[in-house]
Amino acid sequence: MSSRALRAEIPVNVKKRTDTNVRIPLISKVAYGMGDVGCNFSWMFVGNFLMIFYTDVFGISMSAVAGLMLFSRFWDAVNDPVIGSLTDKTKSRWGRYRPWLLIAAPITAIVLMLTFWAHPDWPNTSKIVYMAVTYCILVLGYTCVNIPYGTLCGAMTQNIEERAQINTFRSVAAMIAIGIINIITVPLISKLGAGNDKRGYLLIAVIYGCIFAACHIFCFSKTKEVVTIPEKQKVSIKEQLKAVSVNKPYILALAGQLLFGFTLYGRNADALYYFTYVEGNKAFFTTYSMCIIIPSIIGAACFPLLFKWTNNKGRAASIFAFLTGISMLSLYLFSVRTSPILFYGISGLTQFFFSGFNTAIYAIIPDCVEYGEWKTGLRNDGFQYAFVSLGNKIGMALGTSLLALVLGVAGYVANQQQNETVIAVMKHSFTTIPGVFWVVTGIVLFFYRLNKKRYNEIVGEIKIRKEQ
Repeated sequence: MSSRALRAEIPVNVKKRTDTNVRIPLISKVAYGMGDVGCNFSWMFVGNFLMIFYTDVFGISMSAVAGLMLFSRFWDAVNDPVIGSLTDKTKSRWGRYRPWLLIAAPITAIVLMLTFWAHPDWPNTSKIVYMAVTYCILVLGYTCVNIPYGTLCGAMTQNIEERAQINTFRSVAAMIAIGIINIITVPLISKLGAGNDKRGYLLIAVIYGCIFAACHIFCFSKTKEVVTIPEKQKVSIKEQLKAVSVNKPYILALAGQLLFGFTLYGRNADALYYFTYVEGNKAFFTTYSMCIIIPSIIGAACFPLLFKWTNNKGRAASIFAFLTGISMLSLYLFSVRTSPILFYGISGLTQFFFSGFNTAIYAIIPDCVEYGEWKTGLRNDGFQYAFVSLGNKIGMALGTSLLALVLGVAGYVANQQQNETVIAVMKHSFTTIPGVFWVVTGIVLFFYRLNKKRYNEIVGEIKIRKEQ
């Protein structure tokens, strides 16, 4: 919908009634950011290291891993909307979303530990069954935490600038966590495992699981749900889907999340393979992670500035995505071994733009909820965030499973020198392929039209309806 068309749908007198000046305490913003620290100590650890753990430590074939990733998304397609609807229906003295953090996070932490408990000497069939069961339970547990966590932002305030700040705290915290994970995990595998990678991965999973649970409990304790919501009515899945289908800003955000998941997780799963087999030393992964952590933090913190300039979170996300793609495409020309300064420098620039995008794309989602309520009269925060989560996970599944399938077809053999085709796949999967998809993501989000002025008018109209 164009800005002109959107303006025409809103009564002129709404501007006088707009009031979205609810402010969030600093401790609540920090606590919300810590929730994403916990998320990354679970999910980014899984996204970056589980695939290579399965193939190079647990001893499972690439084809089995690819099959699991695809199967688990069918599982997600069932449980994500269900969990989203359940969070919307939750009633407690703590609100709708916060109780899920308190209860589901510790349970999911235990499942994370069990996922890496697998033993490489088990029979192949037992390995595959154990992998499938633990991974699917882990995905469900993560859904029970991440959907209410992501939806919580919209329940904390309707102030569009405050939401931008909350998501900036979230993204900065996430970038710090990801940097720490990527820097310390490989050395910790060696140190804690003392030559036994299986033991090293398990002990790290225990540590990261405890961090995951503690961060979400802190988030629960220091945040508050204050946004007034309409009394919940029985609404069918069909009606909710219909409401979502006419929410154009949300559809664009959902497409952005799908592309985001495909590009990010496919590349992340390839990263350790790339440094181990293409560059010849997995220790380069730690150096690479150290070089991108500061640009990550600065890039995330720059989102409010670009949002202030554009007054449109989608346009800000579009700019960041496009520049991420251009930087990533240029990375193909350089190698750690021949041009370390240029390689690490461009990697830092790429991460700077990516971090800004990461902040922007999550800041969009709560605003789409208000648009949907204004457009249809139905407010279903959890249900909408469930489909965002599902889109991200589908992208993740496609990215990681396609990587596993192509590497398997190309002749990948664990812990051996790889052939030229495998090397080429790993290199393109780290540079040119995600680069192209980032450019596509930037083009898609360029058409996002819900700017700051329109959003405030929409919130004002919703308030008028509630007062009548």
